[in-house]
Amino acid sequence: MKNPLRMASFFATILVPIFSIFLFSSCEPQKKEPEFLMRAALLVNEDHAWYKAFAYFAEIVEERSTGRIKIEIYPSEQLAKEIEAIRLIQAEVIDMTTTGSTLTNWFEVATFCELPFLMKDSTDMNRYINGPVGKLMEEEMIKKAGLRSLGHFERGPRHLTSNRPIRHPDDLKGLIVRVPNVPAFVTTWSALGAKPTPMAFSEVFTSLQQGTIEAQENPFAMIHNAGFSEVQKYLNLTGHVISWVYPVVGEKQFQKLPADLQEIVLQAGKEMQAYEHHLYLENEKNVQEELKAQGMQFIEVDKEAFAKKSERAIYESLSPEMQKIYHQLKKEKVDAK
Repeated sequence: MKNPLRMASFFATILVPIFSIFLFSSCEPQKKEPEFLMRAALLVNEDHAWYKAFAYFAEIVEERSTGRIKIEIYPSEQLAKEIEAIRLIQAEVIDMTTTGSTLTNWFEVATFCELPFLMKDSTDMNRYINGPVGKLMEEEMIKKAGLRSLGHFERGPRHLTSNRPIRHPDDLKGLIVRVPNVPAFVTTWSALGAKPTPMAFSEVFTSLQQGTIEAQENPFAMIHNAGFSEVQKYLNLTGHVISWVYPVVGEKQFQKLPADLQEIVLQAGKEMQAYEHHLYLENEKNVQEELKAQGMQFIEVDKEAFAKKSERAIYESLSPEMQKIYHQLKKEKVDAK
């Protein structure tokens, strides 16, 4: 017969530690799962101001919602390219992205986000965003694209990069230029004598490297962020577009949030816009110096010649309704002087 004392000792040796582990683990605070997990797809990488602004937004939303909302950010088109991202938001597969004139694929007034040679500076831009056109865009965004604006990010002027200097529209003849999938861009560069090729941003570097395209156009920050100085020698200061993008959330997703969380998201969106603008201003001068240090040559161009040669084609590409808005914006600009 087995010794009862020895058996008791055995069970104490085995069971007490197990019970202790169970007891202590049950006392540890369990990490609370968020009520709402949101995914943001961005085309820029982690060094860009837009990514940093979204990271700031995600942080304050999670903190103020006490963990009820968590936002995961996927840079460099990891989840989707811009148009695909919008469609995935509409299908409620993902939740957030940045977008601007690409929205012309859903409603025409979005063309004024980046209409070439319309605006000269950020003063013009802010007047349009805060005026009737900007309000119309935000309404159309919800109604026709199922997206809600959380603010806007200033992009800075778009400039042309190439491997030959471009000073005048005549220098563009036959040049294969990558453009975003925006009708006004195709119209403008065709009118100027180039061969515009719509292409996703993530494909541009390799296409320049392989010679599939010969040039591209973007703001300073995007040129630097994408490393285009490695494959392009000249930065031609065309300044052909003053533009902005909207950080957006799916309207269906937004409406699923209770009122208190909606308020947190909207307020955090305003703060994200202010934070991004601070980063943008800080970065805009530095990035030009960095591009020059990397070997890019800045070329002054005849901006008036570019604007004059493309103006009629741009105007005629607009519908009669958009032509009325175009005239109104031109009039507002003259009146503001």
